[in-house]
Amino acid sequence: MSNSAQQPRRALIAITSAHAPLYPDGGETGLFVSEAMHPFDGLKKAGFEIDLVSETGTYQPDALSLTKDWLSEEDLKQYNDPNEEFRSKLDKLKSPKDVKAKDYGLFFASAGHGSLIDYPEAKGLQSLASDIWQQGGILSSVCHGGAIWPGTIDASTGKSVIAGKKVTGFTTKGEEEEGVLDTIKSWNRPTIEASAGDAGAQYVSPDGPWDSFTVTDGRLVTGANPQSAHAVTEAMIKAFDALS
Repeated sequence: MSNSAQQPRRALIAITSAHAPLYPDGGETGLFVSEAMHPFDGLKKAGFEIDLVSETGTYQPDALSLTKDWLSEEDLKQYNDPNEEFRSKLDKLKSPKDVKAKDYGLFFASAGHGSLIDYPEAKGLQSLASDIWQQGGILSSVCHGGAIWPGTIDASTGKSVIAGKKVTGFTTKGEEEEGVLDTIKSWNRPTIEASAGDAGAQYVSPDGPWDSFTVTDGRLVTGANPQSAHAVTEAMIKAFDALS
């Protein structure tokens, strides 16, 4: 077994590189900024070194995620400062070929609806996550970030890392409330709830689509929505520190 002393206190945050029209005003989805920024800040405060990586080394912010409903004035200031560490690392995104799994003890899949588009086939990101899992590290996701897990294989079973595990993620009810279910279907993508079930996981729903909610099942830690970004960060750090 691995313990936290043997796992590098370094985290790899995956970022979606996909974008597509989603909102009624024509705004595009992409990276939901708070779902990467808040975990980044929490991990940094807990003493982790952090790198950001996307499948193509590119990203686009989700239009809704930059509005004041979702980013505080302080958050927006942080995002708009090119010299700030989080923004600087976003601007110099790594791609999978630039990083080695052995250097990290934690893999976190940040989100945004864009994740539904590229994560299911993001072989580079999935391979990194699979290797970090294999070496005894923590895997975590929030919201639509769970789209990465069905294709992330546990080498010891040949099945998805979430097969037989409890997970959460953005609810299908939430997609309905946002009025985007038809758009997701037009992308030929399942909801998080559906893909988790298909991968053999037990999906656990929050009481309401927007309630902060996390699930920890061993070395797998998942959060339900943007409201869960802080809570899932606390939960993944706790799981990392408990490795034994």
